[in-house]
Amino acid sequence: MTEALIALVPAAGIGARAGSPDGRPKQYRDLGGEPMLRRTVRALLADPRIMQVRVAVAPGDSWVEAALAGLPRTVWRPCGGPTRAETVRAALQDAGLADDAWVLVHDAARPGLPVDALGRLIDACLARDRGGLLALPVADTVKQAWGALDAGRSDRCSADGDAQAGHTQVGYARVARTLPREGLWLAQTPQMFRARELQAALDACAGDPRVTDEASAVELAGASGRAPLLVRGARANDKLTWPEDFDWFEDRLAAGRAPADR
Repeated sequence: MTEALIALVPAAGIGARAGSPDGRPKQYRDLGGEPMLRRTVRALLADPRIMQVRVAVAPGDSWVEAALAGLPRTVWRPCGGPTRAETVRAALQDAGLADDAWVLVHDAARPGLPVDALGRLIDACLARDRGGLLALPVADTVKQAWGALDAGRSDRCSADGDAQAGHTQVGYARVARTLPREGLWLAQTPQMFRARELQAALDACAGDPRVTDEASAVELAGASGRAPLLVRGARANDKLTWPEDFDWFEDRLAAGRAPADR
C-alpha cells in the first residue's frame, strides 16, 4: 500500500433534528458512554490503510478536544463552514494534500460503519482507480410527494401529551406518483475520491444547493468524466438523525448486540 488515504469527517453542524437532551451538537451526544464523534472516528481507524483522520469542526468548538482525546492518527481543525460542502472544501484546503491522495469523507452521524464495508469501498476504488461511495439499493416502494409538506404533530407523545423533542413538524404530504425503484440506491458514506478531483468539483459547484454530498459535486462538475462507483454499504451504517435512531443504537449497545443486527 503506497497511496495516501486520508479520512475527513465534517463535524461543524448542530444536528437540531436529533433533539440532544443537553443541548450539545448531536456529534457529541453520548452513545454507550462515549461521544458519537469518537465512535465514528474509531470506525475509520479500524482500517490501518487510513493514514490519518481529520475532523473539521466549527470555530470555537469547545467539545472536540475532550471527545477525541487519545485517539491515534487523528487531528481536528476549526475550519468548519455553514454547510457540509463548505466544511469539506475548507478541510481539503487546510489539509494541503497531494493531488493524487485519496480522501474518504464520512458523516459524523454514522458511527456504525462496519470495517468490512469500509474495506470494500477502499478495495473497489483502488482496484479501479475511480472514486466511489457506499450505498444501498432501494428496497421499499418510493413515493413522490405532490405539493408542499403540511405541518403536523407526531403521534409520539409523552405522558402529559406534549410531543417529544425532535418530533414536531413531522407533517404529511400527498402522493403524486410511485417511482420505479429499479436502479435506485441510497447514498451513504464514506465517499472516496482523489483530492484533486474532489477539490475541483467542490470549487466548481460552490454555493450550488444541489450539492448534498461529495458524489453529487463530482457528478455536477463532471470533474473526472467517469461516474463514481456504487459499492454496497450496510444497514449498520445508517445515519443517526432522529431521536429514535439514537434509541435504537443505544438499545443494541446495551444488549451487547452489534448495530448490524438492525
